[in-house]
Amino acid sequence: MPKMKTKKCAVKRMKTSATGKVMRSQGGKAHLNGYKPRARKRNLRGITVTDQGVTKTMKRMLQD
Repeated sequence: MPKMKTKKCAVKRMKTSATGKVMRSQGGKAHLNGYKPRARKRNLRGITVTDQGVTKTMKRMLQD
């Protein structure tokens, strides 16, 4: 059986934390920012933990 390849699109968008959680950046800040409040844009900064429902799929895509 051949090895599973890592999905390169997943590597560019997510990473695994030291404890094994999948971390991702938040969406919704690429365009139409003129009407969004400053606090909303500030809260979209940084990275967040992926939901439990898709964590298994994301780990399979990352192949860590």
